[in-house]
Amino acid sequence: MALITDPATFTKSLADLPIAVYEPGESVLDAGSTTGQLFILRNGTVEVTRDGLGIAKVSEPGAVFGELSVILDRPHSADVRALERSEFHVAEASSLLTDNVTALAYVAAILARRLEAANDAIIEIRREAEADKQPGALTRALDKLGDLLVGPNPTHLPFYMPMF
Repeated sequence: MALITDPATFTKSLADLPIAVYEPGESVLDAGSTTGQLFILRNGTVEVTRDGLGIAKVSEPGAVFGELSVILDRPHSADVRALERSEFHVAEASSLLTDNVTALAYVAAILARRLEAANDAIIEIRREAEADKQPGALTRALDKLGDLLVGPNPTHLPFYMPMF
C-alpha cells in the first residue's frame, strides 16, 4: 500500500501556503544558502545546477526543492533558477514536515523514488561496463557509489540526488 494514495491530497494540503513567483533568470535557491523553506513547484520550469554543471530541468508540478537541506541540516548544495515564469508554494519546512503527515509522506516518497532511480542507474551502467570488459575508473566509481548507498554509517548517507 502506497503512503500517498491520492496526490491530490498533497496538492490540497498546500492550498493555504503562500505563492512565490520567479521570473526567468531569477534565483529560487542558491547553493550555500540556508533558507529552512520548501519550494513546491506549482507551474513553470527551473534549472538545477551544481558547481556550474547542469543537473536537471524540472517542470513537473509538485516537484520539491529544499528538502534535503532541511532533512540533513545543511546548506543548499545546488542552485535553482527559473527558466520561465515559475510559481511555487513556499512553506517553512520544519512546520510543514512535522505538522503535515501528507507532506512528510510525499517528501519521503520523492526521496525513495530518487534512491530507486540511482540504484537502477548503477545497475545499468555496471552491466554496460561489464559487457565492454573495461573494469577501470568507471567500475571503481560504481563500487564506491554502491558502497555509499548501502553503507552502515548513518552520518554519511549519500542518497545522492541534488540537495536543493
